[in-house]
Amino acid sequence: MRMAWQWPLILVLYFSAFRCVITESPHLQSTSLYNYEEALEKSILFFEGQRSGKLPSKQRVKWRGDSALTDGQLENVNLVGGYYDAGDNVKFVWPMSFSISLLSWAAIEYRQSVTTAGQLGQLHSAISWGAKFLLRAHTSPTTLYTQVGDGNSDHQCWERPEDMDTPRTLYKITKNSPGTEAAADVAAALAAASIVFKDRNNTNLSSQFLRASKSLFEFANNYRGSYQASCPFYCSYSGYQDELLWAAAWLYKATKDAKYLKFVVENKEWSKSISEFSWDNKFIGTQVLLAKEYLRGNKDLAKYKTDADSFVCSLMPNGGNVQIKTTPGGLLFTHDAANLQYATSASLVLFIYTNALKSSRSDGVQCSSAKFSPAQIKSFAKSQVDYILGKNPKNLSYMVGYGSAYPKHIHHRGSSIPSIKNLARKVTCKEGFSTWYTTTDPNPNAHVGAIVGGPDANDQFADQRSDSTHSELTTYTNAAFVCAVSALVGK
Repeated sequence: MRMAWQWPLILVLYFSAFRCVITESPHLQSTSLYNYEEALEKSILFFEGQRSGKLPSKQRVKWRGDSALTDGQLENVNLVGGYYDAGDNVKFVWPMSFSISLLSWAAIEYRQSVTTAGQLGQLHSAISWGAKFLLRAHTSPTTLYTQVGDGNSDHQCWERPEDMDTPRTLYKITKNSPGTEAAADVAAALAAASIVFKDRNNTNLSSQFLRASKSLFEFANNYRGSYQASCPFYCSYSGYQDELLWAAAWLYKATKDAKYLKFVVENKEWSKSISEFSWDNKFIGTQVLLAKEYLRGNKDLAKYKTDADSFVCSLMPNGGNVQIKTTPGGLLFTHDAANLQYATSASLVLFIYTNALKSSRSDGVQCSSAKFSPAQIKSFAKSQVDYILGKNPKNLSYMVGYGSAYPKHIHHRGSSIPSIKNLARKVTCKEGFSTWYTTTDPNPNAHVGAIVGGPDANDQFADQRSDSTHSELTTYTNAAFVCAVSALVGK
């Protein structure tokens, strides 16, 4: 579980001592350091290791088992399924929905590349697993369940999901206790997923997603109030305007309904020049979606294009407007806590925006000291992906199971305790801490495809389980990477 960069980090404990076994598809035998197809496959495979609920017969990550099969029963609702957020056993709907939006964006923007890599079906499965849970969480027009599990009690235990006995407390937003950010973000995710499954000719599922998305947008917009239920783990710092714009932009893309276009035009002054894209701050995601419409001729959306250009200038070295500096090794460094979430999301934005610029025959983005061509912007985005895969001062891949050197002691309960398939007895909360969290042995279950928080500002990484700031993974980091690496497949 990652808290925002302002949050006080809660260090959670764990670990284990059996031999690591990497789960991967048998055809992944490439030894090339920059095999983007392999990186794409493994980054999607990761989501199977984060699954909650009854696992399907085609589950490829074999060290995982069924878990949390009674989620929702406290209030007679079905909240089984979805994804565990990070290295813990809590399901947070707000960041989960962001992950589904990014996976869907990859499936839409890079459909051909993902297909070429043989991963479109697996990507659809990853999207479906999360989106169906989001659908179940929206139990009435003015109700959305936003969290399953108590974060504080969960963090006091080091248990496999299969052994979990901490309270599965339920949190929800209603018209009397609103949370616009969460409702709007789920609306965006389901609108994006509806496009994915419409393209797949699954019109029934697509229609379900779209109906729920429209309902959630109305809920978010009609009952405005900032979301604080997940604090101190996921607190809203950017407000809810970015999520409302994000949802409206995706609904316009999914429906072409003029009312959603009218919403983003009438509220264009909400848009801000920013330098990060995260589960909390969606402005640049909206700006890129709407800048595409501007480049196709809708001049009412000029503000979004200007702000998208500003984002590029805030990242590109030597442009005169840099807000986010790079480490000595060249990695964008936004915040010390889970920094790779920001590097991966920035990369996906730069790749997708580059596509839009090229499609409109734009010659690039003018910053105060330099003009950057689409090719230059893409090259910089590629450097971030390559850094993650091993082109860095430590020659270390920050993706588990990719390359010859990668983190072995990631901050993740299920990975750090022997699989229930190998150690069938219950591992208690206290035993998890005393035996598995503290061991210096590698995690017994390699969580293949997981991208950790990453190095510090000086490109250093200790690979310590107790260092959740740098060694913990998140679903949204991987989702952003899926989109970014898809841009490089076949290139």
